[in-house]
Amino acid sequence: MAEFLIIVVALFFAGMGVYGLALPARLVAPFGLTADSATARAEVRAVYGGFGVAVAGLLFFAAFDAHGIRSVAAVTVAVALLGMAFGRIVAALTDRPTRFYPVWFYFVVEIVLAGLLLCAAVLGS
Repeated sequence: MAEFLIIVVALFFAGMGVYGLALPARLVAPFGLTADSATARAEVRAVYGGFGVAVAGLLFFAAFDAHGIRSVAAVTVAVALLGMAFGRIVAALTDRPTRFYPVWFYFVVEIVLAGLLLCAAVLGS
C-alpha cells in the first residue's frame, strides 16, 4: 500500500515536471503569471519542470524503498508540500485570493498529497 501511495504522488510530480518543461507559459497562466521571455520560461522550467521531475524520480526510488530511503523521502517531500500549503495560507491572510482555482485547488492538492506521503511513511516503516 505504501508503494501505491508514493507512486500516486510521484506521478503528480512527473506530470507537473514534464508539463513545466514542455509548456512553461501554459503552466503558470492560471495564476495570472506570464512567462513571456526566455528568462521567465527558463525559471518555470527549472522550478516546476526540473524540480518536479527530480522529485518524481526520488519518489519512484522511495516507492520501492531503494537503499532504505522510503520514509525519509516521503516525509521530506510531504514537508515541502505542507510548506507550499502554508504559503497559500499566508497569501489568504495578506492578499486574500478569492477564486477557488487555482490557489485553493492546489492548496487541497498539496494537503492531500502530503497526507498520502505521510501515510506511506507510517505504513512503510
